[in-house]
Amino acid sequence: MKIAILALQGAFAEHEHMLHRLGIETILIREHWEDASGLIIPGGESTSMMRIMKDEGLFEPLRQAILDELPVFGTCAGLIMLDRNHLGVMDIKARRNAYGRQLGSFNTEEEFAGIGRIPMTFIRAPYIEEAGPEVEILARVDSKAVAARQKNMLVTAFHPELTDDTRIHELFLKMATTVSKEQP
Repeated sequence: MKIAILALQGAFAEHEHMLHRLGIETILIREHWEDASGLIIPGGESTSMMRIMKDEGLFEPLRQAILDELPVFGTCAGLIMLDRNHLGVMDIKARRNAYGRQLGSFNTEEEFAGIGRIPMTFIRAPYIEEAGPEVEILARVDSKAVAARQKNMLVTAFHPELTDDTRIHELFLKMATTVSKEQP
């Protein structure tokens, strides 16, 4: 299994480190799409990453791969990029910088459906303001949806790659394994 990580800007190195800890091969995507078993879109600055994706010709290939059921995991800015108003692949609407500026960053521990209590690191984080009927909300903080899944897409408003807890990455890898087994 090989997981692609969008490496235009943001916390891609931390995701790569987490996947290597789990024994997973990675490929960093900067200029063109390469086939992989899944894709991680990291945190960072969503406006900058969207612009770079378009400039590098990555927008349509990545969007089409996700629509063709490539498993994708978006964290923080990655959540924003997958929403209705950006890549338009997940039936969610993100509220950007919902927890304030950099000084509003915080850590907490909350329940995550199917996993249990997990550490959550929020940095200028969004939350899910609206979710369509096919979206399963997986975690909430102060009644705000901060993690969700829809078909082949998993999103978190927080940064699991900045903790030692591997369970959310393991959940994503299970999604990628399931899809690769279903494909001929």
